[in-house]
Amino acid sequence: MSDWLFDLGNSRFKFAPLQGDRAGDVQAWAHGAEGMAAQPPHSLPTGGTAFVASVAAPSLTTAMLQQLQARFGDVRVVRTSAECAGVRIAYAKPEKFGVDRFLALLAAATARRPVLVVGVGTALTIDLLDADGQHHGGRISASPTTMREALHARAVQLPVSGGDYSEFANDTADALASGCDGAAVALVERSARHAQALLGVAPALLVHGGGAPALMPLLDGADYHPSLVLDGLARWAVHQPAG
Repeated sequence: MSDWLFDLGNSRFKFAPLQGDRAGDVQAWAHGAEGMAAQPPHSLPTGGTAFVASVAAPSLTTAMLQQLQARFGDVRVVRTSAECAGVRIAYAKPEKFGVDRFLALLAAATARRPVLVVGVGTALTIDLLDADGQHHGGRISASPTTMREALHARAVQLPVSGGDYSEFANDTADALASGCDGAAVALVERSARHAQALLGVAPALLVHGGGAPALMPLLDGADYHPSLVLDGLARWAVHQPAG
């Protein structure tokens, strides 16, 4: 029976078969248990072991686990640990470090070079990993999408989406896109400069998450890896004891 990887995020539910130490073809549904309930029963896989990561609310996580437990012989939920697969987390209390960030670092570590890992989802996360697998900490901010939503909530005349990036926009929608995307890019660029000063070498830039494509044209030399968290979950899975 095949093993599968499941990632319940703040906006999407993604899953893929475990193929070696990587994720296979990824499928994505609308958020969480509601999205799962709307799918035909045969569309959710069955198998031997389900490896699960979740940053969603406890109620959604519980609903997802109940569905997976009915379809898999074993369900294992990942938790952040101080060290795994050669990666050492900088947090004094590793359990406070988000599991999605933890898994992204596990995947990024396979490059065996300094990497700045940028996640663009509900939050914008930035983490620095050196070539030896040591995590040097990171940042958390609002993503451009969340910035737009917050502005719209406080001033409904400001559109929640739309607009094109420009260095000096002459339209409100363009100015919002430029300001929010530009704020994220500026934080990434500042982090990259300080990472180079700290390590003595410029880190590679690895970007993932649903909001990443909009930023890619603004981040010179960045690599986009849409399945980074699932690939990290695959690495976590193969480093767990059998049984």
